[in-house]
Amino acid sequence: MNAIISASELAGELTGENPPVLLDVRWQLSVAKAAGEPPFDGRAEYEKGHIPGAVFVDLDRELAAAPGTAGRHPLPGLDLFGTAMRRAGVSAQRPVVVYDGGQGWAAARAWWLLRYTGHPDVRVLDGGLTAWKGRLETAVPQPPEGDFEPVPGAVRRLDADEAAALARSGLLFDARAGERYRGEVEPIDRIGGHIPGAVSAPTTDNVGPDGRFLPAEELSARFKALGAADDTEVGVYCGSGVSAAHEVLALAVAGIPAALYVGSWSEWSSDPDRPVAVGPDPQ
Repeated sequence: MNAIISASELAGELTGENPPVLLDVRWQLSVAKAAGEPPFDGRAEYEKGHIPGAVFVDLDRELAAAPGTAGRHPLPGLDLFGTAMRRAGVSAQRPVVVYDGGQGWAAARAWWLLRYTGHPDVRVLDGGLTAWKGRLETAVPQPPEGDFEPVPGAVRRLDADEAAALARSGLLFDARAGERYRGEVEPIDRIGGHIPGAVSAPTTDNVGPDGRFLPAEELSARFKALGAADDTEVGVYCGSGVSAAHEVLALAVAGIPAALYVGSWSEWSSDPDRPVAVGPDPQ
């Protein structure tokens, strides 16, 4: 099953016999803003207009636990996540399509969480809301309660020690911007740099100018050029396990399975005893 769906394909499926549950996960990374500039409010954007039938899901509150030593976006508790998904109408036997404003990172986090907890049929709207040409609505739907019961472990995830080991024994991608990987800047976390042995592979390079994923063959060629051979075990991390989920999604489109280090750099760098590499080389 393809991990992504086009806007035209989604429009067709919404009129079919078993239309997908739609989740709207609009979100932006919180960084320092100019004085007087309000923080991004995904729910407010959702209420201005969303794909008909879509239910808003809050990434910070429903797709992650509170920030702490485990990172800025640790995994949510299963009870919290399951309740949020059932409220949105998610059931085990009904497909799910997730979208965000267009960047794809938040949608990919929801996609990964649903896959990790056992949902068999989840896709991301390629290009997000900006790719949607159909009508929007402002009415907030009240879907029937879903029956999805999350059970973790359907796909692999990494902890800090496993990520460090994979950087040596396999291939660990760093999905952040190159300047953060190199340690030239670090706008959010305690220190800049990367996990020793990790390879820089910014997830922004997986999409074209329109925000849609590159064709599968181009993604496959990119990852193979970065070292992803057929027998190579692959993992991905980023700042807090959100943009890395987008890279895991890109790898899935390319036909390459990959594990997610959820704690990512925000967890790794919070411990001053963990080694940090800087510069352009994995080391």
